[in-house]
Amino acid sequence: MEQPDMAPDMNVTDDDKLWALLSWIFAPLIPLVVLLLEDKKSRPFIKYHAMNALVFSVIGYAISTILSAVVIGCFIGVAVLIYQIYLAIQAYKGEWVTVPVLTDFIKGQGWI
Repeated sequence: MEQPDMAPDMNVTDDDKLWALLSWIFAPLIPLVVLLLEDKKSRPFIKYHAMNALVFSVIGYAISTILSAVVIGCFIGVAVLIYQIYLAIQAYKGEWVTVPVLTDFIKGQGWI
């Protein structure tokens, strides 16, 4: 995937990729840490992935929890986890992933 609506950033370091990966895998904890660390949240690639991971995980886990009374909630939780792992791998490759609907919402709010 290409970098959405942003100027090409050739300064994506291995550290940026690692923090993006950790943001997706250990969401919502690591994204909160990233957004509190001044040197990390000033890096566009890290902030982009941390904010997407935070919002995605909170919404995904909330839906899974609400629907856990019925069996489908368990499947949604597993699907959210699998999709997060996929997005983490893409982030570690240096790609600016786009979560359908969610990324546009986050941009519209001015969070990234």
